[in-house]
Formats: sequence, structure tokens, C-alpha cells
Amino acid sequence: VQLQASGGGWVQPGGSLTLSCAASVRILLSTYTMRWYRQAPGKEREWLANIYSGPRTNYANSVMGRFTASIDNDKNTVYLQMNNLSPEDTAVYYCYADSSRGGIWGQGTQVTVSS
Repeated sequence: VQLQASGGGWVQPGGSLTLSCAASVRILLSTYTMRWYRQAPGKEREWLANIYSGPRTNYANSVMGRFTASIDNDKNTVYLQMNNLSPEDTAVYYCYADSSRGGIWGQGTQVTVSS
């Protein structure tokens, strides 16, 4: 499995972005839990959200109510809809496919929130 993340960019505070993570194969949530992380400069990588069998989702407190993870099985793609962004959300965002056989990282996509 290969993951291709995209959708990052610059946005003003209060704005929205949707990140995509396209997989090279069909994403079976019975096999994979898809996770979103981010890493801000000088900080550790931070878990943001999971989407897994159901599909079900859960979120870190820092993004709950603002970020929404979803999946489009026809496109083998998971999404992270991000609303009401603030400068504290500036980071490189990553998707991660986690299974019992190990995990696979996508390359990061930069999100910059500034006025």
C-alpha cells in the first residue's frame, strides 16, 4: 500500500481545508485503521483522528468538533475536513494506514494558517 496525501496549503484563520489521502489499493477498514497526524515545527507528532471499521471515527480533543475524517471507498481515499482553522493548526499533516501487519505513512502535506 502506498499513500499520497494532498490538499494542504495556506489559509486564513477561521478558514477551512480538506486534506486527502489516496491509497494505491482499496482501503478495507476491516484491515486498516486510517489515522491522521500532524507535526508542527519543534513539536512531536500529534495524533488527530482515526477512521476505522463502521466507519467509525474518533478525534483528539484539540480538533474535536472542527475536524472530520471520512472515507470514499470508490476512490480509495480518506479525507480530513478541517474547519475553523487557527495558527496553532499550522503543521505538516500525515495520514497513516495501521494494520496488524504494521503501518504505512503517507508523505506529509503542509498546512499554514496565518493572516
